[in-house]
Amino acid sequence: MCAESVRRWRRVWEQDGASGLRRRAATGRPPKLDDTQVEMVRAALEQGAQAHGFEADLWTLERVGAVVTRATGVVLSRASVWRLLTGRLGWSLQRPERRAVERDESEIARWIAHEWPRIKKGP
Repeated sequence: MCAESVRRWRRVWEQDGASGLRRRAATGRPPKLDDTQVEMVRAALEQGAQAHGFEADLWTLERVGAVVTRATGVVLSRASVWRLLTGRLGWSLQRPERRAVERDESEIARWIAHEWPRIKKGP
């Protein structure tokens, strides 16, 4: 413990008593969106990206930022959109699996069962 901190705490104790040493809420800039606006954004995002005119039903930070602006009139940076999604909405990063539309699972299973053992053994 730093001696200066102890001296500062003692001064506060002498001036304000135990109430002066209690924790206070963190100071700083208040969030741009209040709880009501965050719930409006949550409801809008749960409708899906296509409901908001996007071609694919995938969310990007830019798309979420556009929906936030439309729903609340507040413009957020990419970093602020990320903090909104992960911190206040509890969402996490998820990436879609990239698979060909033409992919035929039954043909793949057949190939693995019949062709791969033949190729693995060699001529």
